[in-house]
Amino acid sequence: MTIEIKVPVLPESVADATIATWHVKAGDSVKRDQNLVDIETDKVVLEVVAPADGVIGEIIDEEGATVLGEQVIAKLEEGGAAASAPAAERAPAPAKEEAPAAQASGETVDIKVPVLPESVADATIATWHVAPGEKVSRDQNLVDIETDKVVLEVVAPADGSLAEILADEGTTVTAEEVIAKFVEGAGAAAAPAAAAEADSSEDSDALSPSVRRLLAEKGVDPAKVKGSGKNGRITKEDVEQYLKGGSAPAAASAPAAEAPAVPAGERSEKRVPMTRLRKTIANRLLEAKNSTAMLTTFNEVNMKPIMDLRKQYQDSFEKRHGIRLGFMSFYVKAVTEALKRFPEVNASLDGDDIVYHNYFDISIAVSTPRGLVTPVLKDSDTLGMAGIEKGIKELAIKGRDGKLSMAELQGGNFTITNGGVFGSLMSTPIINPPQSAILGMHKIQDRPMAVNGKVEILPMMYLALSYDHRIIDGKESVGFLVTVKEMLEDPTRLLLDV
Repeated sequence: MTIEIKVPVLPESVADATIATWHVKAGDSVKRDQNLVDIETDKVVLEVVAPADGVIGEIIDEEGATVLGEQVIAKLEEGGAAASAPAAERAPAPAKEEAPAAQASGETVDIKVPVLPESVADATIATWHVAPGEKVSRDQNLVDIETDKVVLEVVAPADGSLAEILADEGTTVTAEEVIAKFVEGAGAAAAPAAAAEADSSEDSDALSPSVRRLLAEKGVDPAKVKGSGKNGRITKEDVEQYLKGGSAPAAASAPAAEAPAVPAGERSEKRVPMTRLRKTIANRLLEAKNSTAMLTTFNEVNMKPIMDLRKQYQDSFEKRHGIRLGFMSFYVKAVTEALKRFPEVNASLDGDDIVYHNYFDISIAVSTPRGLVTPVLKDSDTLGMAGIEKGIKELAIKGRDGKLSMAELQGGNFTITNGGVFGSLMSTPIINPPQSAILGMHKIQDRPMAVNGKVEILPMMYLALSYDHRIIDGKESVGFLVTVKEMLEDPTRLLLDV
């Protein structure tokens, strides 16, 4: 049975897309849910997976082709039997490992930058995940390439080894530029890999560029860092762990012995270019400040009722729903109720029109290794506490791993950001356009409070609502914040809808 492989349905704001990378070729046998091709839009990379086990019969649109939503780009012959012939054709490959002469005959392949969207002129090499000589498997991620909109992964075209890196981290590159040389064949990787492993503790070339740069910036001797990577290779995490833990005593003792040799008052500085994602974040924040009449109002909330409730029901909640009961589900529930009562806060400006939304999509600010993203929790008014907790956890994990889809990043009528997880006591969050408001949650801290004429120590938290004064007046902003405060201080209101 022949199955048509189609471009996914594209969002309304995206007219067309580009075939970025085919991970298979005609005649390859594939398994169900295996990634076949990456398709790029101007916002995100979409993965198209195999709908069933079978063989790629025909690839209709090659890399670089412009395609439309639901366009047929390949055909798949369903069933494992048809895969036998291509598999047999590839059977001689293991023979390359039998003799050094065969190893040297591995085909060299250029590793190129993927085709970039029309609106993106160039990109930046963000992180190399392998070093020259390192043995890799087919489809293993070799390098992350960062544009101002999304991070692209370039994977190994076959089993083999990375022979040479032509563009180091931080280099600006253009579409289809050759950035590395790759040697195909499992055997081809053996000799370089063995050499790299033998020199891993002595030769800095065995370290990835990112590790070498981090060691140089921190002034760390690689011989002092214990590697946890393959064959004892040092990773960035190993260096960071060394700096957090093992380096403290050494750093304290070294200056004592070397103090006479170090000039007093010596100062240094380093210059690091902004990543593309950081540039995009900077531009959006600056645009928000310049294009909105932003104002922030504050309040505080007594978190003791929620903390008591969590303590009482935490175990039973986790046993029933399989997830811990956190604070964010209370925040989202309270915000959703407040948005129902103050529709101006849930609205947005479109030119001279005010657009009132009759649905409740909450953006949750998530800090990732590459910067801040705001995935959207859709239809929060239809979710229970467990549904909210599971939804937020799923978005946070995807954000951390760089797996958020375009649909999960689009939309959102209101944003919640929780700087309290980093220890922030008070802040003025910046609006996430085209939204009209954002709520900042902060650190829960014991403070003396006057209660019925007596001083009590209570766990208090500051709330900060930044809003666009063009659409939201002081009455609505303060009323919204007071509603959130009341809901959190008396969580029974969330159940009774009062």
